[in-house]
Amino acid sequence: MVGYTYWDVINVNILNAENISKSYSEKILLKDIGLGISEGDKIGVIGINGTGKSTFLKIIAGQEAPDKGNITKGSSISIEYLPQSLDFHSEATVLEQIFRGDTPVMKLIREYEKALEAAAGETIIRLTHEMDAMGAWSIEREAKTILTKLGIFDFNAKISTLSGGQKKRIALAAALINPSDLLILDEPTNHLDNDIIDYLEGYLNKRKGALLMVTHDRYFLERVTNKIIELDRGSLYEYDGSYNDFLEKKLLREEMERTSEGKRQNLLRKELAWIKRGAKARTTKQKARIQRFEELRDKEPNFIEDKLEISVGGSRLGKKIIEIHGIDKAYGENNLIRDFSYILLRDDRIGIIGPNGIGKSTLINIIAGKITPDKGEVDIGETVKIGMFSQETYHMADDMRAIEYVREGAEYIANAEGYKLSASQMMELFLFNSTLQWTPIGKLSGGERRRLHLLRVLMEAPNVLLLDEPTNDLDIETLTILEDYLESFPGAVIAVSHDRYFLDKAADKIFYFEGDGSIAQYTGNYSDFKERFDSIIDDKQDNKSIKGKKLELREKPRALKFTYKEQKEYEVIDEEIEAIEQSIGELEAKLAEAASDYELLQRLLGQKKEQERLLEEKMERWVYLNELAEKIQEGKNGGVYY
Repeated sequence: MVGYTYWDVINVNILNAENISKSYSEKILLKDIGLGISEGDKIGVIGINGTGKSTFLKIIAGQEAPDKGNITKGSSISIEYLPQSLDFHSEATVLEQIFRGDTPVMKLIREYEKALEAAAGETIIRLTHEMDAMGAWSIEREAKTILTKLGIFDFNAKISTLSGGQKKRIALAAALINPSDLLILDEPTNHLDNDIIDYLEGYLNKRKGALLMVTHDRYFLERVTNKIIELDRGSLYEYDGSYNDFLEKKLLREEMERTSEGKRQNLLRKELAWIKRGAKARTTKQKARIQRFEELRDKEPNFIEDKLEISVGGSRLGKKIIEIHGIDKAYGENNLIRDFSYILLRDDRIGIIGPNGIGKSTLINIIAGKITPDKGEVDIGETVKIGMFSQETYHMADDMRAIEYVREGAEYIANAEGYKLSASQMMELFLFNSTLQWTPIGKLSGGERRRLHLLRVLMEAPNVLLLDEPTNDLDIETLTILEDYLESFPGAVIAVSHDRYFLDKAADKIFYFEGDGSIAQYTGNYSDFKERFDSIIDDKQDNKSIKGKKLELREKPRALKFTYKEQKEYEVIDEEIEAIEQSIGELEAKLAEAASDYELLQRLLGQKKEQERLLEEKMERWVYLNELAEKIQEGKNGGVYY
């Protein structure tokens, strides 16, 4: 506190959490943790699913009591809290839900809105003066502005008539509009499209007061927060700075913990050797040393290598994968998809983006065969095995145990190295310990259920993955490993996502829903797309012609180029083909020598067949990559491609 006066501290600090502990049954979520929140703090809370992030927010918000510890704040400090599970009055209108607070100004605004609806003239005049006196007009105006920015335009619509995504945005607007010293948000970006997330970033950056939020959106964390706190095995770690600062500081902390744990293990080995030599505990010194050994042995290590790793093999894909021919889909007069065609390639990594409700999930479900298009067809190859990771987990029976759900997919699966792993072993890799494996699904956290659903999909060994908002409710560590897995996945991936960080890492093509049923196809990741998109808007604004016109991504030519993955593949494919041909030659020589050994002959024939299959695949890729290289060279020589 050096450099602060007493009054500075009073003004800066708004809430203190001291020695907070919380357990559920035998599971310890929070263990004697503390946190001070000051005015101007914008804090992101991260941690693996099931570590107690949402519980921690509830305790800070006063919605749940800790088993031990205290929360202290000034009597005038106000807190506004947006939970993941939302509570609505189904018969209330949008504005009634927004102005649901119990403060005098919120009660006045509710009364004024009812008077307007009833056209009560005298009451309106009286309430108008009261609204003037309390400065309520600015709150009402801001509420309607925020609702509009969040895509809610019918302020008198009944809550019961709205979708889950619309309800989430209304709850978010209610949290933002209520004046508070501390705003607490639990996964605020879930189910929001990218434009709304951009708006929310700007709003929170301008907002005065403290912010405490749980989010998996790494770009959001980077651009909004000035402090990160991590919950890890009951402990809380604070890191000043943005998400990138957190990554650097966490790496340093883990290195220090790894070193400390190594020293502890070395000392434990020495003490164990001394004990085994038969040292008798007769003297006080010897007793103290034995006690030290027991303390070292029983001490819980600070550092545990607890990394989720996914290494799952997939089924072989043939030449024909999925071909989409001129599909249309509409609901009433709402044309979601119009005359869309695409031939899916073996190693496609496609991100699908656009505003909520525009048809992204509909496209995924048409490809999966869950929805029939009004026109056109989806032709799926014989070898294609689709794995569908959906937004919803309602298909998971609450009373079914987690391991039983996974075993429904498969009892065993071969990993990328060819070794068979049991359902239980795979669950261990997905951070489901023996207790969690036999836990009923209904008792798992939202994030744990999503992780379990992902494991079930991968256990079925698909070769085409369809992912509908895969990042919702998954913790950052799981997301990072999922992104690494997708990079080496032996098949095609199509993902609907609003997570910009995920799309930058996992996609090399973007399908953008333009709003009239058209779907623009764009090569590159999300940042490439955004740069192109923003330049179109700038051009149209310069020409004063943006109003009422479609944002056409194809209007400017773009030079053709290799993706990063294709460039690497192109550089080594000749050597790979040569190595396979050499292997086939060696196998043919061995076959000639093994003519009288039937078992060896069969084994060698199987190996030769597999190498010939690999050669066929590599030759297909060689043709594709060399044709693409020729087109790229033509483009450099003056040709232009879209």
